[in-house]
Amino acid sequence: MQETKTIQIQHATQEKGVQIIFITKDCLSDANKKNIRDSALLEELGYKAKGNFYAQANKVLYVGLEEDTPLAYADAACNAIKSLKSLQISESSLNLKDLSADKKYHVIQGLLLGGYEYQGFKSKKDDMTLCDIIIHVLHLENELLQKAQIICGRVNFVRDVVNTPPNIATSVYLSDLAQNETMKIVRQVKHAEVKATVRSNSYLEEQKMGAFLAVNQASNFPAFLVHLSYKPQHVKKKVAIVGKGLVYDTGGLSLKPADYMTTMKADKGGACAVLGAFLASVELGLDVELHAIMGITDNAIGKNAYRPDDVLISREKKSIEVKNTDAEGRLVLADCLSYAQDLNVDIIMDFATLTGACVVALGEYTSGVMGFNEELKASFVESALKSGELAHTLPFNLHLKKLIESKIADVSNTSTSRYGGAITAGLFLGEFIRDSYKDKWLHIDIAGPAYVEKEWGVNPHGASGIGVRSCVEFLSSLN
Repeated sequence: MQETKTIQIQHATQEKGVQIIFITKDCLSDANKKNIRDSALLEELGYKAKGNFYAQANKVLYVGLEEDTPLAYADAACNAIKSLKSLQISESSLNLKDLSADKKYHVIQGLLLGGYEYQGFKSKKDDMTLCDIIIHVLHLENELLQKAQIICGRVNFVRDVVNTPPNIATSVYLSDLAQNETMKIVRQVKHAEVKATVRSNSYLEEQKMGAFLAVNQASNFPAFLVHLSYKPQHVKKKVAIVGKGLVYDTGGLSLKPADYMTTMKADKGGACAVLGAFLASVELGLDVELHAIMGITDNAIGKNAYRPDDVLISREKKSIEVKNTDAEGRLVLADCLSYAQDLNVDIIMDFATLTGACVVALGEYTSGVMGFNEELKASFVESALKSGELAHTLPFNLHLKKLIESKIADVSNTSTSRYGGAITAGLFLGEFIRDSYKDKWLHIDIAGPAYVEKEWGVNPHGASGIGVRSCVEFLSSLN
């Protein structure tokens, strides 16, 4: 999708190029510094294992390690990549002999995710951006490397798609991309059935998806419901993952202020995460029957735009009073979740950049996990943290549910209070979950971490690809 530096990780039995060494304060203590080749130089310069230091004479890059945890190793590996780039070092080596499998895996994640750059449409690119970096890794199991390459490759793919501007990434573009990427891997998959079905407005009308169609009314492009399916020979669970795919969100007639509109290309982050997780799961050959549902449109303004005060009839035949057209993602998801419930699956999860309120509640870096099943929520959070993503549960509250009651319809699309907005949005979606699925459904609000305008951990400025790693880890735990 774009020209960029690639990070090539190769198995090795001996060191080549610049040696990367992770280092802590303890390593620099009197008892341990005899094991550090450049201990005298590091002591002379007052290096305290914070940040990185390149000892050019011995060709060693010392990388500060803040904690002895898998996530700290991922961050350190990310910092190592940044140093290699700035120093224009194209070949290096890393010995993982003394690390656990979990730490090894996070190191590889840090290298592959930390090396991502999106330069997009700049006419002049840094020469080093277009060069490869080769890292020779000692004592790395092939299975760990393959898993990391597949998952991180799809995370970076999602980053590219989310970063793509809305004049290019229209609903047509995203639906075509989903279909084409799925068909690319069909030939690679043996003993499994993989399909891509793309449905447009006429089908949505036939299915009486009045909420989804309303959001699309003012658009210059059709709406699309993309259904990707993967059926391996040995199925242990059946799962549907649903993604909000607003390729751009003006807010509709409830127009967003200009400052809040400039990052709205990221409002397709949920659908993109679902696409990336689906493709990675197929490539990994998980024993899970997987259905990925992407609800794709934009929320535009125009003479045909839906209005505050409109009443919409959803696919579940529930009526919705529109109080704010900028609460459009939940309308698209309501009909997509209805569709997913017809697939007779064991678990349904939706991923959406749904509310700014979730960012207020949990900060920019953490996804909010909601639903009626506490055990299921906790299981997803555990998988997310294990994968390297941050997530935390938010509690449903019957008192907050009263805030989305409507005098003229079954439910209102916004709350009567500014507080608890992430939860009331989740409760709104819960209104369209049938009783038989209440304990099988999870809602993951990724509004905070999906797109952040500063680097954090292994994530760059812009799109993070959040949702891919946590979803795949959760699906893997079902095997």
